[in-house]
Amino acid sequence: MQSKQYFSLEPARFKLDGGAMFGIIPKPLWSKVHPADEMNRIELALRLILIKTGEKNILIDTGIGDYHGDKFDQRFAVVGGISPLERSLAEINLKPSDITDLVISHLHFDHVGGIGKMVDGKMEPVLKNAMVHLHLKHYEYSHHPTDRDGGSFHTEYFKPVLDWYGEHNQLHFVDGMEGDILPGLKFICSMGHTPYLLHAYDDKFIYMADLIPTSNHVNIPWVMGYDISPGVTTLDKKRFLQFIEEKHLTMIFEHDPVFFGSSVKKNEKGEYICDQKFAYEPKAAYPIFLT
Repeated sequence: MQSKQYFSLEPARFKLDGGAMFGIIPKPLWSKVHPADEMNRIELALRLILIKTGEKNILIDTGIGDYHGDKFDQRFAVVGGISPLERSLAEINLKPSDITDLVISHLHFDHVGGIGKMVDGKMEPVLKNAMVHLHLKHYEYSHHPTDRDGGSFHTEYFKPVLDWYGEHNQLHFVDGMEGDILPGLKFICSMGHTPYLLHAYDDKFIYMADLIPTSNHVNIPWVMGYDISPGVTTLDKKRFLQFIEEKHLTMIFEHDPVFFGSSVKKNEKGEYICDQKFAYEPKAAYPIFLT
């Protein structure tokens, strides 16, 4: 088996409303584990995974980008600076041109924003050598979302970049609820947060994206108010947590500012909880585990 190295990257952090992040859960409960600022916002990571193999450098998601402007950055308390993705890659001695594959979980602005940069008023791709892997049905949905979630899709920014990849034969659409992304990396979809949210996984990890964005969201009823179908999310979480337990996978939390990942187990009540948690250290990148 070819050896792999896995790295956790944090090109930026931002803040979202705590009530929106925890849905129907009362603030006296969620604020004990994730305290809010004076504007009721909570700090969130923008965590990416980089997988190094002998032949490929595979990146999962891209963060939020740096081109939204001061008003946007103040609203969401974005801390990342200029060229955040490039700087994060440099921490593990990689250049944007070294990335061979980019896997996009979904097209919300905080997950795909870093795919492009603004050059002379136009969006250009950051990772020009990468093959982009994206779910076809989710891509189609992103162009016709509901009024409820339309604000999460900044089509004016990501569409020109994805069009560029398509024109250069570097856009790979996957389809169905599960399957292969590329050799050694598979996907399975959830539907509650957004249709066809793609979760990449192998024999070591699974990228939870916004299905279980932090370690506190492992609790089944703790579902985000941002989800298009919260009831579906609870069913997705049960299905995924059983899958994760059976395959002994490490969950990677995209938005947890304290823990980058965790294994899972059942407690004495038969409820899924985090088992061994892996703390994020305040540096840009470091190996998670080696095989």
